[in-house]
Amino acid sequence: MVIQVSVPDPDDYVPSPCIRRCDLDRKRQYCLGCKRLLEEIMRWGTMTPGERRAVWARLGRPIPPPDEWRDRI
Repeated sequence: MVIQVSVPDPDDYVPSPCIRRCDLDRKRQYCLGCKRLLEEIMRWGTMTPGERRAVWARLGRPIPPPDEWRDRI
């Protein structure tokens, strides 16, 4: 029996901006830690790499280099 596992292309991986200081603002619209909108947080798992890069661009922060996040994959 052969089981095929789909492995995402590492070049397409975009790490989450989460800094593990999760706390929503008073209106519950965005995270005070990473500054993502609640909708972005909820959709992160289903976003395309391009959509994830757009979130990083909106945050105004550079995407960290792979050596800073590879151990989290």
